[in-house]
Amino acid sequence: MSTRLRHPYRPTVRRLCRWLLRLAFVAALTTVALLVDPPRGWAVADIPTVITNLRKWIIGLLAGLATLFLTFGGLRYLTAGGDPGEVEAAKRALKAAAIGYGLAVLAPVIVSVLQGIVGVGDGGGGQ
Repeated sequence: MSTRLRHPYRPTVRRLCRWLLRLAFVAALTTVALLVDPPRGWAVADIPTVITNLRKWIIGLLAGLATLFLTFGGLRYLTAGGDPGEVEAAKRALKAAAIGYGLAVLAPVIVSVLQGIVGVGDGGGGQ
């Protein structure tokens, strides 16, 4: 008789987590492809509009990835079954989610600081 009990749903949760990670990877590749080569109707003439759109994309990506890590960490924590290694891995995923949400909240501030450094204002003017 084995001293270690296996959780009956662990293989199913692992398959679900692998599927979610694949979906996130495809979403990230699609986003990068749209940023590198946007459709023709998306042409923008001024830099502040590009920076504003980039800020929105960054916030969306960070929040989406943080939500993915939150889900992954929560599922891992629920299926840990008392295994200390799994609990620590779940805690690392939850910490990564918290960092991602923090960066998503700070993204507008970071982009504004970069705008100030580069010298591109929201209002126009220049020089």
